[in-house]
Amino acid sequence: MATTVVMPQLGNTVESCLITAWHVKVGDTVEPSTVLCDIETDKSTMDVPAGVAGTVLALLVEEGDDVPVKSPIAIVGAPGETVDAPAAPAAEAAPAPVAEVAPVAPVESEVGTSPAPAAVVPAAADAPASPRAKAAANAAGIPVQAAGVGTGPHGRILERDVHAALASGPGLTVGARGSDATATTGTGIGGRITTGDLAAPTATASHAPAVDATPAPAAPHAAGAFTDTPLKGIRKLIADRMRDSLAVSAQLSYDMSASAEALLALRARLKATDPSLGLNLVTIGDLVGLATAKVVKNHPNLNAHLLDGTLRSFADVHLGMAVDTPRGLMVPTIRNAGAMGLREFAATTKDLAAQCQSGKISPDLLSGATFTLSNLGSFGITSFTPIVNQPQTGILGVNAIVPAAMVNPDGSLGVERRISFSLTADHQVVDGADAARFLRDLTNAIATIDLFLMA
Repeated sequence: MATTVVMPQLGNTVESCLITAWHVKVGDTVEPSTVLCDIETDKSTMDVPAGVAGTVLALLVEEGDDVPVKSPIAIVGAPGETVDAPAAPAAEAAPAPVAEVAPVAPVESEVGTSPAPAAVVPAAADAPASPRAKAAANAAGIPVQAAGVGTGPHGRILERDVHAALASGPGLTVGARGSDATATTGTGIGGRITTGDLAAPTATASHAPAVDATPAPAAPHAAGAFTDTPLKGIRKLIADRMRDSLAVSAQLSYDMSASAEALLALRARLKATDPSLGLNLVTIGDLVGLATAKVVKNHPNLNAHLLDGTLRSFADVHLGMAVDTPRGLMVPTIRNAGAMGLREFAATTKDLAAQCQSGKISPDLLSGATFTLSNLGSFGITSFTPIVNQPQTGILGVNAIVPAAMVNPDGSLGVERRISFSLTADHQVVDGADAARFLRDLTNAIATIDLFLMA
């Protein structure tokens, strides 16, 4: 009896996963522990085991496909067993096809040469298509639906369907599809037939086509070697979210600095403590993060989400912490960060960062933040404009500690180490004065960090 392997659900918030690599092919023998493929969500990666012993009878999706969770991806059964592709869930069924006109050669009739009836190629206006199929269609300058009903599971359009459509002849632009005229070649993108091609007179024996004497343009200068990297997985998610965030909110940034002398002194004392206390590995980022969580709790319009015109302020602070990983930016959430002590906070940040670096963090730990912290100080950045992570209303950028000139109480000049902060807030709900009050409170806390954490 054949077994259908489905796409697992990685966390409660995950709706689909990307197939990044298949490790088996049709005909391979597998055990329950055999890894069939690697999958990736917008937040984490994992292996998919077969879960059953047998022979791989079918692979239902391709590498690069974004597959809804719990959808069939492979079939495992007895060698030679005949199976049918699983039926599509009702919610994912392909829409009814519509007709698309394609040009055909003329046929002879008793009264002369006349166009044959247009061939009808089935195509779904919203047919499901794999990412590689969409990329191939975009490269050719045609809509992916021009490939008609796909050969993949449930009518899904695959890359090979796009190539087959291109090989069958030129397509039609939207404007050309409603015309009764015919043309055999097109001047549109990807060779598509345009309304201008349909309106052009057809060459006959008595009217030879005119010869264009215009010299052919010189070939453009080559740009040199390059690499195309399609955005997918977490990289695509970052791109989409950052663009959408700027499109739907009124973001404005504010900068303010504080003396870092107390911060550095406290860090030095903690580093010298007995390791059994669990404080010797506390970083500057930990101290700033905990102070931020405690301060933002007193600023409800920043510890909030803006949802469909409603400002939802939270009683607890769930601090998002931006982490740089080989797969791109990840933002795990430190739950109830404002209520933590320094040792617990530092241990939690290190654990979450390690999970992000490994790529195995649960997606449930990558959501639910009420305010976010992005620390670029270790890279020497002295000011930047972080982008708000929707639907949050604010994000704090932490900059490098740098020496700055100062005037001592006796009037002499001196040097003081200072740390600056870049707050980006949604001006729809956070006024300039609100942002200034938050930064004032934060910089005061940082300047007296030892006393602040004792309070």
